[in-house]
Amino acid sequence: MKPIASLTAQTLVYYAFVLTMMVFAFVLGDSGFFSSENMLNIVRQTAPIVIMAIGFNFALSVGLLDLSMGAVVALSGLVAAMLLPNYDITFSVLASLTIGAAIGALNGILTVRLAIPSLIITLGSLIFLSGFVRYISGLESIPILNQSFLKLFGSGDLLGIPTLLWWVLCVSLGVYIVFQNLQFGRHLLAIGANADAAYAMGINKNKVRVMAMSLSGLCAAFAGLLYAGRMQSARYTMGESELLTVIAAVAIGGSSIFGGQVSIWGTVFGVWLIGMLNNGLILSGFSSNAQMMVKGIILIVAVSITVKARKL
Repeated sequence: MKPIASLTAQTLVYYAFVLTMMVFAFVLGDSGFFSSENMLNIVRQTAPIVIMAIGFNFALSVGLLDLSMGAVVALSGLVAAMLLPNYDITFSVLASLTIGAAIGALNGILTVRLAIPSLIITLGSLIFLSGFVRYISGLESIPILNQSFLKLFGSGDLLGIPTLLWWVLCVSLGVYIVFQNLQFGRHLLAIGANADAAYAMGINKNKVRVMAMSLSGLCAAFAGLLYAGRMQSARYTMGESELLTVIAAVAIGGSSIFGGQVSIWGTVFGVWLIGMLNNGLILSGFSSNAQMMVKGIILIVAVSITVKARKL
């Protein structure tokens, strides 16, 4: 019975994706929803959120949460925007990614050393960093004029495919391989499933948890670069409102909110599903309020199925 329940939880997003497309095909008809331009627009808009959600999977895999991602996204984008006028693109990008990874690692260290739930640690980080990015930005957007950066992380194309989609596919495939084929990925899932049993097997659970949180921060920082590239500027609010979308996408994608199970491709389709719903609702004339309600319903349904599958 358990394999069937698990399969249902993991495949929910794909059924929901197809059903949503069928509904919008009937409701919107020839409104342009299924045009290649609109589909690529959805992919571009959701690319940073996909990277955030993949990073969230690292934290979830070991049974932790990372609520600071939104603020790390904004900080990363702002750091890149501030450095690019005076430094080359390589240094600016590496500095932004390093800061994100360091913040994630610090969250992990505080969590394991102080034995305080990651929910509290990362919530505190979120509040602190949200204030910090407002301070350093002066509540103003910082434009990015570096064309190489904008093409690499925003408006560029490779073989006729947007670079944002290439980034999503490459990062998703890389993380999928980590969880499916590498010992490190198996250690992450083992700790999330049963930390005491993993420790008895010789796995350094504290070290692995810190590394998982660091990778979560790294992904959030990379998402910040994609946001900045797509928007051609950095703003202190980047990524701030996307945490609910990330959690909903990860949950409906088949990852367990209790740890020990992740679904990378399910997460990708979960983000695309929510992005498609938002786009379809806008074309149907619904307000942003309706979009928020839909995200809430998705989150409740996905978590309910996850909890039910865990009990069976």
